[in-house]
Amino acid sequence: MTPAHAVSVDFSEGVDRKVLRRITDRFCTLNQLRLDRARSALTWRQQVVLDLLPLVFHLNHPALPGYHATDCPRGLDRYQPSDQAMHAAQRLARSFRFSAGKKGAAELTGLYLMGSPGSLGHSVASDLDVWVCHRGDLPPERVAALNEKAERLTRWAADYGLELNLFVFSAEDFRQGRQQAEVTTENCGSAQHYLLLDEFYRTAIHLGGRYPLWWLIPVEEEARYDELTRFLQDNRFIRPDEYLDFGAVPSVPVTEFLGAGVWQLYKGIDSPWKSLLKLLLIECYARDRDNGLLSGDFKRAVYHGETSVDAVDPYVMLYRRLERWLTAMDAPQRLDLVRRALYLKTGLPLTRAGETASRWQGRILRELVSEWGWQRETLSELDARHQWRVELVMELRRRVVSELTHSYRLLSYMARSDNVRASISKADLDLLGRKLYAVFQRKAGKVEIINPGIAPSLAEENLSFCQRTTSARQLTSDGWLLFRNLESLADIVWQSPIRRAGSLVELVVWCQCNGLLSPATRINLRQEYQEPDAPAPALTVKGLRAMTAFIGQHLGVPEPPSREALMAPVRPDTHLLLVNVGVDPLARLTERGLHKLSGQHDSLGFSGGRDNLVATIEQVTINSWREISLQRYVTGDALVQCLKNLLALVARDPAHPPVVKVWCAGGSHATAISRRIRELVEDVTRQFFAGGTGPHPLRYLLKVDQRWFVLRFDGLEPGFIGLASDQELMGYLARPQEEYTPVVPDRYALQQDPAFRAVCNACQPDVIQMFWQRGNGRLRFWVTDETGSLYGWSQPWSGSRRQSLLPLMRFLENLTERRQLRQMAGAESPVAGLICTEVIVEAGEARLERTPLAPESLSLDGMELQAVGVQQGDGSLRFDLYCDEQEFSLAEYGDRQMAAVAHYVRQLRRSGEDYPVYLTDLHLPHDLDPQMWQQELQTCQYLWYRQQLQQALNRELGLA
Repeated sequence: MTPAHAVSVDFSEGVDRKVLRRITDRFCTLNQLRLDRARSALTWRQQVVLDLLPLVFHLNHPALPGYHATDCPRGLDRYQPSDQAMHAAQRLARSFRFSAGKKGAAELTGLYLMGSPGSLGHSVASDLDVWVCHRGDLPPERVAALNEKAERLTRWAADYGLELNLFVFSAEDFRQGRQQAEVTTENCGSAQHYLLLDEFYRTAIHLGGRYPLWWLIPVEEEARYDELTRFLQDNRFIRPDEYLDFGAVPSVPVTEFLGAGVWQLYKGIDSPWKSLLKLLLIECYARDRDNGLLSGDFKRAVYHGETSVDAVDPYVMLYRRLERWLTAMDAPQRLDLVRRALYLKTGLPLTRAGETASRWQGRILRELVSEWGWQRETLSELDARHQWRVELVMELRRRVVSELTHSYRLLSYMARSDNVRASISKADLDLLGRKLYAVFQRKAGKVEIINPGIAPSLAEENLSFCQRTTSARQLTSDGWLLFRNLESLADIVWQSPIRRAGSLVELVVWCQCNGLLSPATRINLRQEYQEPDAPAPALTVKGLRAMTAFIGQHLGVPEPPSREALMAPVRPDTHLLLVNVGVDPLARLTERGLHKLSGQHDSLGFSGGRDNLVATIEQVTINSWREISLQRYVTGDALVQCLKNLLALVARDPAHPPVVKVWCAGGSHATAISRRIRELVEDVTRQFFAGGTGPHPLRYLLKVDQRWFVLRFDGLEPGFIGLASDQELMGYLARPQEEYTPVVPDRYALQQDPAFRAVCNACQPDVIQMFWQRGNGRLRFWVTDETGSLYGWSQPWSGSRRQSLLPLMRFLENLTERRQLRQMAGAESPVAGLICTEVIVEAGEARLERTPLAPESLSLDGMELQAVGVQQGDGSLRFDLYCDEQEFSLAEYGDRQMAAVAHYVRQLRRSGEDYPVYLTDLHLPHDLDPQMWQQELQTCQYLWYRQQLQQALNRELGLA
């Protein structure tokens, strides 16, 4: 620029159109210099995008990029294509010829490039943010067409290696705060308005259309902005198609600081250096309100005749403001971080003179660095960013995150102290808050991402995973250490580890998430045991590489979450289950030569000893917010604990169950173990959440080694109970249920008892089912009642099918008959029917056959034996017994009751034969549970008391 004098505009004495033109010319001259600098930062091939943008919006020509529909808004006010634009268009379409079109048909009012282009802060990684302004009276469908054209141009620019962000709106809507934009990766939504306008006015490069009207209002008159702009327009000092009004920005309201701070934190996740500078500027604005805004400084400099484009460079001005403020606050550490952030934001390596010698940015940066007094060592360290080690990145990340959160907390505190309601919408605040929570919040088991845009790559050439523990037989170790270039374990003494962790999986996942592992990384495994006779380690380098490949395949380097994912509650997407890492579950069998002594192939009940081959599980979870977490199951019932937690996560969103991938450490049984766990997870999930709903009420029966486990839900909370024997299992399954809860056996459970398995699978709701099986001189019975409670027992086979079955059938029919009578009296519960079924096992397979009995066959010859429960004062339950019409009350007989009944039965048996006695009817009090009244007792409760009484009577008869 040539030297210029200060320009003064005095509205009180009238306005000189020549003065207004001089002001516009000064801004336009600066604008052209910045545009030239912006073009120079692009490659020759990329410059075509910048050159063509005004032309393609002006014409909407089918031969040019972005063409969309014939009625797409077009025509850019006051636009005449430059030679560069014409040459660029003809390179793309040789037959292209420019036609001015109809005069006065312009529907687009302005095109502006804003942000870092043309400034010191522009780097090869910078994107191009362009405001596309249209007339305020365009109908919504035409605005939609313009947005579609913008999306097409964004895709076109991507082919040239440029990230082009086009923001379509009208100046009227912006001025009135009527924008409907939502927060996205590039759009701040409602997070900021005046701060955005401040940035626009000091960084915008006019590409076409009208000039900002803000140029013509002196800084000192900013408070009268609306009045003066109306004066200029009403008195026709300016033409309607010459200037565009975005509004004034005399100051930033306190209500905007909090939302803007959250937005910059959000941006800082991926661009820490730029966001650090901007967040500190927001803090500076909030705490140093007397010194105005940078946009005002920029306009004042132009009015005063500033001739150096370097002096009004947006990033130079930003730095100067922060430098003055932090120096006054005596904050040298923060100022040093600001300088480093500015240097790294430019991306210019000053130690490599060949890359910066001819660039204007290098000249400005060298002048600044000289002021700062930086030594060659500091520059060399910063210029070697692509070679930064993880330790340096972790330290820098700590400083950056500390600074970002410090500024945000201060802004948040100021908002609370002034009782200010943030201008950001609740939806946008929630969205940004979730993103920040996902990245910065520390949680137990969460894998920390240490390189959010700080270094280009942290990939290592050689990594060693080292373990030192007392015994190879331990399921847990003294910990794992990560080293680079470790020759032997002896070097641990003097070499510092990159990281420590409680498990190998944790270290590998951390390396994968933070990019330390690449396809070219050589990995080594170092393990040392203090026991001299310890066996060889269970994990090998080959196994480690296989595990690393598995984790890398499914994990990769985490991508940022989408807007849609952040708007929804967090849910798990993928679970990686890594089994038996560093553990050999067959070690004990191998030592005794017991690898296989039976036909048991189930990995949860292997060999004759039914050994569980799942010793440890380490669960890596990737959720919808792209958080990575690790949970270990290394002691106790590892598999069942893991299964319970997986079910709890599915219960939050049954319609979208997470994907589960399983990997098992080496060994001959690794594939079988992986398949078994994968099948188990699929089976359990399918049962509890069939149809994408649930959890459904059921009891999932699983056998692990010698024990039974029953999985079930209490509301949305899964739980399990362990049972040591078959007898304990039957006692548990017979317990009363609040609702129909069937028993669902695992695919490997009850394989040795196909009859019982068939009974479980045949359960039906609201039906009493009686199953029986004959074999080996005994009769097995199972009864499943109306809620799925299952009661089973066996008794000697009497030789007569009728005599064996009819007592139980008569007993169950009596219960059903009483329920029918109560329902007739108005009870709401449906009457459960009775189904009798025989279980027949042939060749290891069970089949069911209905046992038909005519109604008259239920009339049982012989003695009727009834019991009536009486609640005692001490809370216990005793019974009065009736043999035919003979009463044996507890009050009369006391402890001799059972003996008296047995004596009476013997007298009735003329043949003198001994055979069991069976109850044909039983009455229980409705206050069986002293804490509640039960209108309907479950069938299984009657069966349990019946069995206890029968056993007591048969003992008296000498038949037990």
